Amino acid sequence: MAAYLGIWRYTKTLRIAMIIAHLLLLVLTAASAAAQPLRPFEAPILAAVDARTERFGQISRQIWEHPETGYQEFKSAALLRDELKANGFRITENVAGIPTAFIAEWGSGAPIIGIIGEYDALPGLSQQDIPQRQARVEGAPGHGCGHNLFGAASALAAVAVKHHLESTRTPGTIRFYGTPAEEGGGGKIYMIRANAFQDASVVLAWHPLDRNEADNNPWLANVSGRFRFTGRSAHAAASPDAGRSALDGIEIMTHALNLLREHVPQETRIHYVITKGGDAPNIVPETAELSLIARHPDQRQLESIWERVLNTAQAGALASGTTMNFEISSSYTNMVHTPSLVALLDRNLRATGGVHYSPEERTFAEALRKRMVDLPEDLPLGSEREIQPPRRDLVYASTDVGDVSWVVPTGHFHAATFPPGTPLHTWMSTAAAGTSLGRKGMVVAAKTLALSAAELLHNPQLAAQARQDWLKSINNRTYKSLLPADRKPAPR
Repeated sequence: MAAYLGIWRYTKTLRIAMIIAHLLLLVLTAASAAAQPLRPFEAPILAAVDARTERFGQISRQIWEHPETGYQEFKSAALLRDELKANGFRITENVAGIPTAFIAEWGSGAPIIGIIGEYDALPGLSQQDIPQRQARVEGAPGHGCGHNLFGAASALAAVAVKHHLESTRTPGTIRFYGTPAEEGGGGKIYMIRANAFQDASVVLAWHPLDRNEADNNPWLANVSGRFRFTGRSAHAAASPDAGRSALDGIEIMTHALNLLREHVPQETRIHYVITKGGDAPNIVPETAELSLIARHPDQRQLESIWERVLNTAQAGALASGTTMNFEISSSYTNMVHTPSLVALLDRNLRATGGVHYSPEERTFAEALRKRMVDLPEDLPLGSEREIQPPRRDLVYASTDVGDVSWVVPTGHFHAATFPPGTPLHTWMSTAAAGTSLGRKGMVVAAKTLALSAAELLHNPQLAAQARQDWLKSINNRTYKSLLPADRKPAPR
């Protein structure tokens, strides 16, 4: 016991020392930032964002109140498109043949700086803006990934940069990409195939999260598909021998999949749901369907893992006496990061600063955090005010921004739209995305995007340097999507 108490006291002392050191670092960082002279474009850009914050906050709330899933974002896309048009942007609609995909741009010539916006919601995550589970509309979609904030912040940044360029007569082009169906629909992939991104000098993007940080993570490449088994129906009691169960085929496949997990790289993720298992227990299921996603940090390794997944499906069909066919519904590549853009976004995040809650917002955040499990120790309440250093540890999620990063230098970062520790794709993140907590993070994102875009436009050499860094990062590899060339955009 004495030894235990000694260790406890030592650990406690060490923790206190670490906290004091951390606070000193924050003070020194803040003092250093305060000592830096403002860049000529900085104050006007920040003022331009501030002047339009209320308007775009309203837009983010409107999108939150009318959530629309992938390729169905007609109201959400129209809100952003019409606002950009009212601010003088040229609009190209129906990009890649997708009614909810559009491009808005202002200016002419190089450099062309793009800003990505998303606005699709997730199924089944309808939620009131309160810190307990209560749907607005039972079973309806909700913005559990904060894309209502994503689209609004990106559009706000584009408008602020446009007005600054116009007033200073700075050459170049600012472009907003309205990209639908990120949540599994791969909207950006179809826009890439329509050459929407290839002429851009640099593209900037962000994502709502529980922290502020420039993104240096590879994310996960993924491939998703639907496996359909067809057998022969029969009376399950009177003549089961005459039947061939499609559900048996799926169960054999999933058993093989779960054995496969031991023999793939540990970073691999394989997850699935059975979307159809039969109609009644006294009928041998004639048809059954499984929806599956496989992920890995490296696209090339994912391709070989996917072949092994296909083998489990074929084994299920062979063993059950059924037939199987599958279709790839979506596939995202991992992210390619450009060091100079990571540094640019980190610099401008620090120039912007983090999120500061009012007493009422802090109370909301505390109530929300009480509903969470496994809160991260490195992200206590209050860390939303800080800018975290760029991390290299793996993010176990996927985004079609990764595909964009293979065709043009792309910078990506996170802003604290959710209280620290809030998991994405939950009712808790949906709730926060509809509140002033989310909108404060949205403003951090808009200012960081606007400062970074302005810096690239005022200093085209930065864009040229980013391209050189990007070429080194891709290292002569070519972009390849596993999504079939004849695949068409379709709601999930």
